[in-house]
Amino acid sequence: MVPLLLVLLLALLLFGAGFAVKILWWVAVVVLVVWLVGFLARGTNATGGRGRWYRW
Repeated sequence: MVPLLLVLLLALLLFGAGFAVKILWWVAVVVLVVWLVGFLARGTNATGGRGRWYRW
């Protein structure tokens, strides 16, 4: 009974890790798209140069 529980627990952990990695990939793609849009759509400042679109 214990080996069966261990195998089920391992399968559950691997499924959870796979799901989390897939979600993280989607988050990374969304962040990349937002960064690219911000990079391409940034405005110009008073001196004619391009300013930063973020506030850090």
